[in-house]
Amino acid sequence: MAENLTQNQIITIAGRKKMLRARAGEIQLPKIVGFVFGDADGNVIAPLEAESELKNELLRKKYDTYTMLSDTKCKYECELKESELPGAAISEIGLYDADGDIVTIKRFTA
Repeated sequence: MAENLTQNQIITIAGRKKMLRARAGEIQLPKIVGFVFGDADGNVIAPLEAESELKNELLRKKYDTYTMLSDTKCKYECELKESELPGAAISEIGLYDADGDIVTIKRFTA
């Protein structure tokens, strides 16, 4: 994800702190466990690294699978069923770790 970061996609400070502490040997990096879906009122609001939550969190769901695309890129996948967010518009998404912290946020049009 870090290779293609845009102004609408960030790694949160919480995520960066954990990476730094893990590299120093102070902690073990918590595993990514799922997606967090939300709606930023349909607006593409550039996320800030200091954000620790979505503008309007709608659902957290564990990922279904992941694929290592390269030595520096991993793709996580999750299928949403129609019954999980009926009628909802999704315009923000993040990944959260085993501690429950959102470590990445991306915003886009609904």
